[in-house]
Parts: sequence; C-alpha cells; structure tokens
Amino acid sequence: MIYNYLKIAIRNLLKYKFISFINLFGLTAGIACCLLILTYIINELSYDKYHPDADRTYRVTRSFRNAQTGIVSLNLGTVAPPFAPLLVNDFKEIEKITQLLPNGRTPVRYGEKMFNEENVYWGDEHFFDFFKVKVVKGNPAKALNDPYGIMLTEETAKKYFGNEEPLDKMIRLDNQLNFKVTGVYKAFPANSHVHPNILISFNTLKDTAVYGEENLRTNFGNNSFLTYIKLPKDYDIGKMEKQFPAFLNRHMPQGGKFKPSEGTALALQKLTDIHLHSQLDYEAEENGDIKRVYIFSAIALFILLIAGINYMNLSTARSALRAREIGVRKVVGAQRKEIIAQFLSESVLVSWLAMILALLLTWLTLPWLNKLSGQQLSIHILLRWDVIVPMALVPFVVGILSGIYPALFMSSFRPVQVLKGLFKVGGSTISFRRILVTTQFAISIVLIISTITVFRQMHYMQQKELGFDKTHIVTLPYSAGLNDGFDAFRTELLSNTYIKNAGRSSRIPTGRLLDAMGARIKRSDTLEPANADIKFVSADQDFISTYGIKVVSGRGFSKDFSTDTGAFVINEAAVQALGLNSGEDAIGKDFGYGNRTGKLIGVFNDFHFESMHQKIVPLVLLIPTSANAYGNISIKIAGTNIPAALSHIEKTWRKYLPETPYQYNFLDENFERLYQSEERQKSIFTVFAFIAIFIACLGLFGLSAFAISQRIKEIGIRKVLGASVNTIVALLSKDFLKLILIAAVIAFPIAWFAMDTWLQDFAYRINIPWWIFVVAGVIAGIIAFVTISFQAIRAAIANPVKSLRSE
Repeated sequence: MIYNYLKIAIRNLLKYKFISFINLFGLTAGIACCLLILTYIINELSYDKYHPDADRTYRVTRSFRNAQTGIVSLNLGTVAPPFAPLLVNDFKEIEKITQLLPNGRTPVRYGEKMFNEENVYWGDEHFFDFFKVKVVKGNPAKALNDPYGIMLTEETAKKYFGNEEPLDKMIRLDNQLNFKVTGVYKAFPANSHVHPNILISFNTLKDTAVYGEENLRTNFGNNSFLTYIKLPKDYDIGKMEKQFPAFLNRHMPQGGKFKPSEGTALALQKLTDIHLHSQLDYEAEENGDIKRVYIFSAIALFILLIAGINYMNLSTARSALRAREIGVRKVVGAQRKEIIAQFLSESVLVSWLAMILALLLTWLTLPWLNKLSGQQLSIHILLRWDVIVPMALVPFVVGILSGIYPALFMSSFRPVQVLKGLFKVGGSTISFRRILVTTQFAISIVLIISTITVFRQMHYMQQKELGFDKTHIVTLPYSAGLNDGFDAFRTELLSNTYIKNAGRSSRIPTGRLLDAMGARIKRSDTLEPANADIKFVSADQDFISTYGIKVVSGRGFSKDFSTDTGAFVINEAAVQALGLNSGEDAIGKDFGYGNRTGKLIGVFNDFHFESMHQKIVPLVLLIPTSANAYGNISIKIAGTNIPAALSHIEKTWRKYLPETPYQYNFLDENFERLYQSEERQKSIFTVFAFIAIFIACLGLFGLSAFAISQRIKEIGIRKVLGASVNTIVALLSKDFLKLILIAAVIAFPIAWFAMDTWLQDFAYRINIPWWIFVVAGVIAGIIAFVTISFQAIRAAIANPVKSLRSE
C-alpha cells in the first residue's frame, strides 16, 4: 500500500509540474535557510562545552559600584591576583583553580624573526586541568611549572622555527626577557571564548623583575586576571556568592567609612554561559549574543512557515483539479483515512525531496555564509547523531503540518456532488487561504521594516559626528624603548611634511574606558569626594591637538607650563557630573584624582571615545608620572600621500626601535571593526529576509495563477462585454492587495516592538519614523502587484474566443 501511495504521489507531482515546482522549490529554499541558520545556532551554543567538567567550571567576575548610590560603574570578567589563593583557602568546596593573565600585544623575537603577537597569556600549571587542548610536544603536567617556560601553538612554533625542533629553544619577549620553549599544543578550536597562541609560565610573575610575588598577594587594584574555579557537581553557587561580601570585608584593606563589599562585588559565571550571556566591560575576546541567536531562530521559523503556507495554499487551491479523482476513489470503496494517508504521503515525499536538495544546497552555500559571517561553520556540525535524528524527523513534521489541512479538506469531498460536477471550493476554504496569504505577507513586511531599520541604524553610527577628526590617524603600540627618546622620535617624524602631529596616550578612541580612580573637587575650603564615576586616560601634551579635539574652556596641556604635569583636563560630561555650573566655572578649581591633586586647566568637548553602544562618560586626561603608562602612539598624517607618510613612519620606527616589530593601524579602520558584528548581522539578515519575501512571492505567483485560471471564462465574458485590460487587471489584483493591506496593519506594531527592543542596545540610536512603515507597506504592495499582474495581464490580453469556445 505504501508503494502504491508513493507511485501515485510521484505521478501527481509530474502531472502538476508548475505547482509541484513551486512547492518543491519553496520548501527546499526554506529548509536550506533553516539548515544554514541551524549550523550557526549549534555552533554558537557549543562554545566551551568540549572542555572537561565544563558544566561545573565557573569564571570569577568583579563589579564596582558607587558606595553611596549603589550605581554599578564597571563589570569585569577579570579579578585581582590575590583573590585566587584566598578563595581556595576560604572555600573548601573549590576543587581546583587556575589563573590566566592577558599580556596584550607582545613583541616576540627568535633570531631575525620578529612579530607582534596578540593572544599571549600567562598561564599556571593547572591550565590543562580546565581547558581541553592537545599537547603535541612536551608534558602538559609540567610544561608551565617552572619560571621562564613558554608554550606555543603548532602554527606559532612553525612561524618562528620552521622545521626545527622547537623544544628547549630560547625566544625573547618584550625585548627584555628570554624564555625556553617547554611545549607545543594544537590551536584552540573556534568555539572557545579564549584562544591563547602563546602560554607563558605564570610562576615567572613571582620574579620581582617581572611583577613580584608581593604584588600577586596584595595588589587588589590590578583587575586583569581571568580566574576559573571548579566546583562539585550540582553545587549551588548561590551559597558561595552569599558569602562573598564577608569574604571581601575580611581580606581587602578598609578604605574610608565604607566597607570593601559596599564598593565592589564578586560573582560566578558558568564557563558555558560566557560566549552568549556575557557582555561585561572587559572580556578576553568579543563574545556572541543570545539575542542574535533568537533573531536568527525566528527568521528560520518564519522562512519555514512561509514555505509551509505555500504548500498548504497551493494544495488546497488545486483541490478542484483532483476532485473527480477523490470522488472515484470514494465510490470504489476508499475510506477517508486512506485518502488522508494518500495526501500526507505526497506532502511527506515532497518534504523528503526538499530535505535532500536542501542538504546539498546547504553544503554549497556554507562557504558563502562563512565569508559573510566571519565564522568557520562546517556541514559536519549537522552530521552528529543528536542533530541527524531530529533532522530526519523534519520532513515528516513539515510534511504532516503542511499537508494535514489539504488532506482533511480534500478527503471531506462528497462523491455524488463531485461526480455530478456540482463541487465548488467552499468559502471557508477560500477564507483560510486568505488568512495564510495575509500571514505570509505580515511576516514579509516585518522583515522589510526590520531590514530598513538595521540599515538606517548602521548608517547613523558610521556617519554620526564623533567630536574629533578620525581621518588619516595612524596608531602604533607604544614601546618602553621610547621612554627616554620619544621627543627625538617625534621631532624626526615631524621633520617630514607628510606628518602633521604625534602624541601618546594609555588608550585610543575605539578602546574601552575602563580605568577609574576616586575623584575629589574643592567645595568651600576642602577637597570633597565627588559623587561621580569619572574615567581617565593618560595623555601627553600633544594628544588633544593630534585628534583635533576642541577645547571649549581654558586650555589643553602644554610643554610651556611645567605645572601641567600635575594638572587635569576634563570633558563636558565630567563638568556636569561634578556639579559645576559651566566649563568656565571649572577652570582653576582644585581637583583630586586618585592620589594626585592639582588644578583643572581645561575643558574639552564631549566626543565618542567608545562605540555608539556606550554613552559618553565623564573623562579626565592627565599626564602620567611614568611613560610606562602610555600604550599607544597616534600620528596625524597631513595631505593625501599616505604611502610616503607610512614609509617615513616605518623608517623612523626602525631607526629608534630596531628590535621591535613595526605594526600600524588606521583609526578609521578600527572604528569600522567596532561595528563589524552588526555589519555582518545586517548582511545575513538582509539575505534571509530577501529569501523569505521571494518564497512568499513565489507562493503568491502560483496561487494567483491558479485563481486566475479558475476565472478564465469570466474574464472572456467581461472582455466580450467591453471590459478593458486595466479593468480586468484591477479586478484580479484587488482581492490580493486587500490582503496585503490587512497584513501591513498586523505587521506594523509587531515590527515596531521588535526593532525598538533591538535599538535599546545602542546608547545612540535612531528613532523609528512613521515613513518606514509606509515604505514597507508600499514595497510589499508593489511586490505583490507585480507578482499578480504578470498573470493578470496575460489573462486579460488573451483571446476570449479561446476561453469561451467550450461554452
């Protein structure tokens, strides 16, 4: 019987080629989109789950808040070094603990080979108890035990040593420390929240020449250490977190009238939650976002729903063509359940064909998706038993859900009416089809509005005035080798007419503003604590002029005033946060920051140091007591001869820093990278939205073609009676266009809510104007009209004699 069902199903697919093609193409495209999105979602959800005991491994995080107001000012995925030994000592339930310290951009040298390495970390001897990575050379249990030992990934080892044996070779870091290679390991997979290419023995930090054991035990201010703990299975972390305030008060030094726990807090974060659920102010790497997973999951379901609706619509629409077949089957004894089984077998067969074609299409288009998303997705993600089994059920589920209504509807035909030619598709069926078409286009309009809004927000972020000039600024990492000779280095740079200015700072725009100390302002006769969170950047006398930042009151730092080394310059947001009346009111005020006191000498305009996701925060610039506080050099290029300017910068760099790799970045490229994630999301969203709309139009095209074919005689009579082509096109189109109007009314509030929620992630955002909704509705209407009118015009210009010949 099953063979019989399949044979009839194949025969009907071949008989009604046009409708079969639309159904098959729509379902194939829909399932392929779902599979592509599924690979992305599975990959995002898999982060860090491959590590041993990942479900009971936690990262210790730290937050800072104003002790008076309780307002949180900073959330970090890192903590200070003393916390690790203290936690192990106070909480016996901690089975193991490990620490990782990012070293930032690090110059590495072996012989004549020099490179700046980005993913360099200090790791302790317990690292491999937490992170699963294959060590191909050396002993993982001992490789990080001894000071001045270092481990490299295979790729990094190949870069420096070629085909030489890397073990026991000596390499030099930061032009000052020599390390012995004690191991080589395979690179971390893409689905890890951290990717160390170089691991330096953590015990090296105990050397006072590097960091010092005393600092590791007592420095609660350096919150740069990633700290992970392993707890017993099913342990309630809430129990430990409740004890953290007392723990902080017990071990941290008391400062002022507030307890340590009133100004800072510790928390635990599950290892497997870091990638999708952690958006802290400092992370090891840029994380994903669970909201993005939800958005693309919704798009996948929308596309599959639209494809399924196509199948239901076209199957019920062509019911009149198969009415006699069903009538004959019933007369010769077929029961209703057998007819239902027949039609469901057809829909499942179409779904299976679509699934096979979709898998092939997914395999072919994955490289395109990887290029678009910047990820490393593979078809192998889908070839796992926990994915294959549910995926094998998809054709049955899709086939049954999309085929159940047509099957129930067609199996209900009365054979007497059908065989007498009295059968007509009921009004309830037509109404249901209209509901399905309306649903399709409501989804399409939501996607059109969302796409326009995403494009406008991205354009807004890229075009918004930043408050300084980012063009033609080249940034380089600052080197301690310039501490004594920076003035000569800068003078030589400026000797070339292509270089306009150069300055130093601890951070540069596009970085995060994370550094802060307590601020004090003079009120009456004393310096009183300011109830404000003010960030700081260490900057030299040329930083403000290099960036073209506008000083609105007072002046910037100048080498002509020796007292400026103890002075401060603040932004307009800081003026407001300090409760001062104006920028002019701030000039000359006594100001304290950290352990420094001095005068406020200038106020500069608010500018966007960080991305548009963050608000402009109160900021103070200060000249550091040590040049080691600088992290970057910013160079302003004059004119348009960029190659000549870069050549001069490189030549000067190599003259003053022959032992340090030369590496530069353009600031405007850094700004583009800030929104790279959103740009990729925009591109992927646009493509899938277009596919969804195309599938909906394909269904409308098939449905309108069938509906018009049912009215051929009516059209012929109208033409004979003098109806024009325009009149007939309008007549055939108006019913469908009414549905588009209803779809728009349904879609508008849904789209507004979805996009307003998405925009809340941006501190600086567009408002959603009313015209976007009108444009989306008009676009949907035009698309629908063009789709329908192709068939309508064809029917309207046909010779009425041919359609009426049988009458």
